[in-house]
Amino acid sequence: MKKEKFFEMMGWIGTVTAVLMYVFYFPQIENNLAGHKGTFIQPFMAGVNCVLWVSYGLFKEKRDWPVAIANAPGIIFGFAAAFTAL
Repeated sequence: MKKEKFFEMMGWIGTVTAVLMYVFYFPQIENNLAGHKGTFIQPFMAGVNCVLWVSYGLFKEKRDWPVAIANAPGIIFGFAAAFTAL
């Protein structure tokens, strides 16, 4: 396997695992809404971090789709987990 293909495959595997990491905020959001509040700051900062990474991926000269796609769910689920914890 060529080095270039290997790193492309690693990027997409990283994308899938990052998406799953943020989707797994869903149980915390459910617990927050059920009255078992979690912490606010960690998911809030994850949301801020994801906004920065999605912006980086989309606005650089040659778009970095794996980075943008991997972090997009973190914006939604990170902020949802943060604000339902309040």
